[in-house]
Amino acid sequence: MAEAAPVPGRRLTDAWQGRGWMAWLLWPLSLLYGLLVRLRKALYSAGWLTSERLPVPVIVVGNVVAGGAGKTPVVMALVQHLRARGVPVGVISRGYGRRSQECLEVFADSAIEDVGDEPALIRRRTSAPVFVAPNRTQAGRALLDQHPRIKMIVCDDGLQHLQLHRDLEIGVFDDRGVGNGFLLPAGPLREPWPRPLDMLLHTGRQPAFTGGFRASRHLASHALRADGSRVALADLVAGKPLLAVAAIANPEAFFAMLRARGLPLARTMALPDHADFSGWAGNADGACTVLCTEKDAVKLWAREPDALAVPLEFEPEPAFWQALEMRLEQLLAH
Repeated sequence: MAEAAPVPGRRLTDAWQGRGWMAWLLWPLSLLYGLLVRLRKALYSAGWLTSERLPVPVIVVGNVVAGGAGKTPVVMALVQHLRARGVPVGVISRGYGRRSQECLEVFADSAIEDVGDEPALIRRRTSAPVFVAPNRTQAGRALLDQHPRIKMIVCDDGLQHLQLHRDLEIGVFDDRGVGNGFLLPAGPLREPWPRPLDMLLHTGRQPAFTGGFRASRHLASHALRADGSRVALADLVAGKPLLAVAAIANPEAFFAMLRARGLPLARTMALPDHADFSGWAGNADGACTVLCTEKDAVKLWAREPDALAVPLEFEPEPAFWQALEMRLEQLLAH
C-alpha cells in the first residue's frame, strides 16, 4: 500500500504532544507569546480595548489549541438544531486560507478561494446565511444588515477574537486535549489553559481529560457525488482502486475511518490543512476512485469532478443538547 509523504509541519505538531527537545527549544518563545496574550486580555479587562456587542446573541465555537478539533461539525450541528427549534440563525467566520480580505456573503456558487472551504461547506450543508471577514464583528453586522430576521449568530472559531462580545462559549477538544500544555510555538495552546468556558465538548474517541460532554463521530455509509447523489460505500469495495485524499488537520483519522468502513485503500494522500488542490494531479490517469472529505470536496470537485465526498456524521450526547437548551432559554428570553 502506497502511503503519502509526511505533511509539512507535521514534525512540529507531533512535538506538541510531548515535552521533548524541540518543545523545550521553543519554550522561551512561548513565554513571550504568553506575555502578549495576557497583556491583550488585560487591556480588554481594563477597558482600554472594548468588545462590541451585536444586537442578537452570539455563540462562539472554538478551541484553545492550534489545528482542527472538530469545530466545523459542531457549528453545523448547532445551526441545524437551532433551525429545527425555529430560531433563525446565521454563521460568521474568518474564512481561513482565502485569498480575499473582504467581508463577503457565502453563496452556493461562491469561489472557494474568496470565501474559504469551511464557510462554503457550512453554507452547502445547512443553507444558513454565512458571512466571512477577518473582523468577526464586521461579519456579524453585515449578516444582520442583509438578513434582519436572524435571531442568533454562531461564530465558527473566534475564542481568541475578543473584539466580538460573545454570550456563550463552546470549547471543542479532540483526543489530543491540550497536548504538552505549552503555548505556541512550543506547544499547541493559543492561550493559557485552563480558562473559563461555558460548555466543553470532546469530539475524540477518548477524551484527553475529564469534564464536559462527548460527541460521536463516524463516517456515513454513503459518499456524495458533486451533483448531490449518493453511492453506497459497500459498492466501492469491488470497483476501481481507491485513492483517499485529505487536506485537513488530521488526515490519518479520515483514512482510518475509511478503513474501518471496510474500504481497501490502495493509496492515501495527506495534504496540508486547507490546501487548495491547485496543483492536483493525483488521479491524472483516472485509474482510481478518489475519496475525500466534504471540506475538501468543495475545492476538489472543480478539478476532479468524479471525486466522492464521504460525509462525517456527528452527534453530541443528549446531555449536551439538554444543557444547551437551558442556555438558549436564557439567551432568547432577553
